[in-house]
Amino acid sequence: MAKETPRDSAFLTDVKTLRARARKQIEDGALTPDYELDPDQAIHLLNNALATELVCVLRYRQHAIAATGIHAAPIAAEFLVHSNEELAHADLLARRIVQLGGTPLMDPAGLTERSHAEYVACDDLKQMIRENLVAERIAIESYRELIRYFGDKDSTTRSMLEGILATEEEHADELADLLE
Repeated sequence: MAKETPRDSAFLTDVKTLRARARKQIEDGALTPDYELDPDQAIHLLNNALATELVCVLRYRQHAIAATGIHAAPIAAEFLVHSNEELAHADLLARRIVQLGGTPLMDPAGLTERSHAEYVACDDLKQMIRENLVAERIAIESYRELIRYFGDKDSTTRSMLEGILATEEEHADELADLLE
């Protein structure tokens, strides 16, 4: 058994205390007493982000299917890739909501009200690209705000959001290139 150094005792909670607390609060799963945010507010914000991702999944998929014209095939394929990546983001958000003790809200009836982005069906390929780019720009700003909110108080969620943000920025860059 390693000898405890003064630096260890200043940093860590007593091991016996950690063990006892873990056993006593086992039903709380990943949410420990040192969680510094209001879990209900965190879950609410993540459910809004989840709604945004699900609306984006549907919009991108609709655009991928409805895209027509001589240049439509590669753009439709890109829309489908983006849709799948948005779905992966939704899965990450939903899992994190559960880890925080919440329920992912996926009822289609409330998605558009909670979503930051809009669902806009378009007939014109250029309009589809523009609407998706608008939605990506909204997502980028929303994720930056969420990252600031979670900050150092929930590094797990912040890290997840930073990964999602990076993909949203890639999407925006790709869509901007398509408009040129």
